[in-house]
Amino acid sequence: MAKDLFLEIGCEEIPAGFVPKAMADMELLIKKEFDSARIEYGEIVTLGTPRRLVLAVKGVAERQPDAELTAMGPAKSHAYDADGNPTKAAQGFARGQGIDVSQLKLVTTEKGEYLAAVKSEIGRATAELLPELLPRLIGNIPFKKSMRWADFDVRFARPIHWIVALFDGKVVPFSFGNIDSGSASRGHRFMANTSFPVRDLAHYLEECERHFVIPDPNKRKGIIRAEIERVAKQAKGNVLPDEALLEQVSYLVEYPSAVHGTFSPDFLVVPREVLITSMREHQRYFSLVDDEGKLLPGFITINNTITEDPQVVVKGNERVLRARLSDARFFFDEDHKVRLEARVESLKSVVYQAKLGTSYEKMERFRELAKGLAERLNPAVTKQVERAATLCKADLVSGMVGEFPEVQGIMGREYALHDGEEKAVANAIAEHYLPTQAGGELPASDIGAFVSLADKMDTICGCFSVGLIPTGSADPYALRRSALGIINIILDKGYREPLSDFVKASLDLLSAKATRPLAEVQKDVLDFFRGRFVNLMADRFPSDAVEAVVSVSFDDLVEAAAKIEALAGFRNRDDFGPLAVAFKRVCNIVKEGVDTPVSAELFQDAAEGELHQALTQVSGKVAAALKEADYLAALTEIATLKPAVDLFFEKVMVMAEDERVRQNRLALLTGIARLFGSLADFSRLSP
Repeated sequence: MAKDLFLEIGCEEIPAGFVPKAMADMELLIKKEFDSARIEYGEIVTLGTPRRLVLAVKGVAERQPDAELTAMGPAKSHAYDADGNPTKAAQGFARGQGIDVSQLKLVTTEKGEYLAAVKSEIGRATAELLPELLPRLIGNIPFKKSMRWADFDVRFARPIHWIVALFDGKVVPFSFGNIDSGSASRGHRFMANTSFPVRDLAHYLEECERHFVIPDPNKRKGIIRAEIERVAKQAKGNVLPDEALLEQVSYLVEYPSAVHGTFSPDFLVVPREVLITSMREHQRYFSLVDDEGKLLPGFITINNTITEDPQVVVKGNERVLRARLSDARFFFDEDHKVRLEARVESLKSVVYQAKLGTSYEKMERFRELAKGLAERLNPAVTKQVERAATLCKADLVSGMVGEFPEVQGIMGREYALHDGEEKAVANAIAEHYLPTQAGGELPASDIGAFVSLADKMDTICGCFSVGLIPTGSADPYALRRSALGIINIILDKGYREPLSDFVKASLDLLSAKATRPLAEVQKDVLDFFRGRFVNLMADRFPSDAVEAVVSVSFDDLVEAAAKIEALAGFRNRDDFGPLAVAFKRVCNIVKEGVDTPVSAELFQDAAEGELHQALTQVSGKVAAALKEADYLAALTEIATLKPAVDLFFEKVMVMAEDERVRQNRLALLTGIARLFGSLADFSRLSP
């Protein structure tokens, strides 16, 4: 009979960013534990707040099924000597399995005969297994940072204060550190700091709400959304949409309530991004805007309690925000006293990276790189690109960015506009940091795109050239994000810039700094980009189609992406399977191919002539389609060769005894292989 499992881990406040991952990890861990223990189970529910993590599993089997377990031992040849007596290997294996050597059996496998220990195991009751399983699960939740407390030999995100563990309503007895499991949970830390009994998940949820706790993150998020919209309406404004902040705040509270506060309209002279950043990043406040999207002098904050006098809370938050905005206003006014251009010189005293020099040196490198891109891709904006690249890092030495690093680039744009720089140049200063995250906004202008590409490429090539290469677990210079940013900008803008040329141009500018051979660095950088491009494309298209194209070439990212899209569409044809088989057969036969011209005089069967004629006709059409970058049309034309290819293989023996005939037939197949090889490696496609 199936029963339900309930586990709650109560602790001190867990960082908001830890909770969603911990919930997901708990689900994975319980699945792994149950699967390993052969325990059947049903729906899994995970919940979380700053002070508790909850796992509930419905329909858990009452006991394990009986099982016959086979443990493989040494090969027969190593298990018995020439007289058929057990060797030490066989005796040791039997001893390790807790049985007599006479009880071992011979099992035939693909590799031959092996000794095996076959044991019957009677299934244990789930209630007996859980006291072993649950403490292991709790200890295995992988937090980014965990801690020990007192002198206990356990780790968790924060010190644990209580554990509720129930199976079929009965306590699962175990200890974790100094905490014994039980059946009592606790209410809100401030509004209902008392214990209450738990029977099951449904009862727990009811009791939690009675004790001012909303364990379900989605329900909390819905309450917060409704609350901020209600309060915004009362304040005659609209909430500035911010899903990331909503997600974060929902894991900062157990029982949310919203209040509205204001700040002096005088602060609105400060750029809105600075005001929003001050409210969002430092105070977790939601900003308010009017119907036209203009920032209003107000905010909404989410409390973790319901207060008797909300005005006390409002005034406290207003006082804190006033101090932050006063600092911002001061730095904004002070920064205006120095022109942005005058700050460029100060970059000479800012170390970008010990082996790669100062921020000024970095700027000089990527400025040249950006100019080169502009000259090749849009010469009309070359001077603007040079100006934007010169100024784009100058705000790093401003007071505002020193205090609020999140607004780098944004302040550069504001100060450039204040100084009378061209609007296009000023916007490019802000755009050159884009994208700031996966799937984030990309530069809108060519000027911003060229500077962004150059800056990111200098970072990647610079780090690789001095041995600062990302590992599986560490990427301190965010090189993966920079590479994806470059790829996405190039694809978005459709720049036909060979990646190898771009990398080489960057490395040439870094030659004086490099500590590794530049040819070796170029190979590593291109391999690095290849990995990022493959991963990006594999999220959108079948992985075999991606590999088939990239294995031929990915130097022109725009072309490679278009070929992948075309090949992915081509795979949807009803006849794709037979086509792939036919083309793979061609590839397998010709291998590297032969470079001799095809001679019609050596044809011995009409099928050879028909295939040669079809190839000649299709080649012209494919060439025309490739010239127009119509890769799907090119693939469709190539597909028309299949009947002639099939007939050729049916009628002709490719490996003829006459070497001249054999080479001629291989040359004919080489022409076909190279025709579709210009698009993709069909041998990598799965039918």
